[in-house]
Amino acid sequence: MRVSRLNLLGLCIALSGGAFASEPLPIAQHGGVSQVMLTCTGCHGEALMGVAAAGFPRLAGLSADYLSKQLYDFKAGKRFNPYMQQFAAGLSDQDIQSVTRFFAALPTTQYARPSRASAAEDLGARLALRGAWERNIPECVSCHGPGGVGVGNTFPPLAGQPALYLVNQLRDWQKGVRRNDPNDLMGHIAKALNEEEIQAVSDYFAGLPVGGAR
Repeated sequence: MRVSRLNLLGLCIALSGGAFASEPLPIAQHGGVSQVMLTCTGCHGEALMGVAAAGFPRLAGLSADYLSKQLYDFKAGKRFNPYMQQFAAGLSDQDIQSVTRFFAALPTTQYARPSRASAAEDLGARLALRGAWERNIPECVSCHGPGGVGVGNTFPPLAGQPALYLVNQLRDWQKGVRRNDPNDLMGHIAKALNEEEIQAVSDYFAGLPVGGAR
């Protein structure tokens, strides 16, 4: 399904709670409905902050370049998800540029981190902050930044992403279903983790505020 760039952006604004209410809303004004953008908010939440119970990730505030790469990878079959591949296939280059820039500019909600064991006792925190170098597993923050806030356009934020989403991505890298990072770095790391470690490190980052550890 093709969606014009202007209408895509307009409906994005309308469905995301009017984050930029001063901007024109062409879709709302003309009464049109885009199934493509309804899919975005239906899965990723009205504010595009993700849906933890379903494992749908946060899109709000992520780098536009990172999001663009993921959409192109879905289109090219380098990243597998039947829903996202169908969604991405209907977008033009202009659509991708518009929607990812809009998502990147959306405000993010801060979540309080739940109480947990100390970092020295917490398996997830140990992997996130110190890694397991005896097994060639680097600490997650060495690439994804202090507090898991993300670095540049290559390493996305982990902090505040749903645990189920992070678990599913690590499992996909383990299986080779996801393989769209340089030199398969995440594939090597994921294959070295056991199921308990995958769950623990995912829970750790899911429990952090979107802006990282305080």
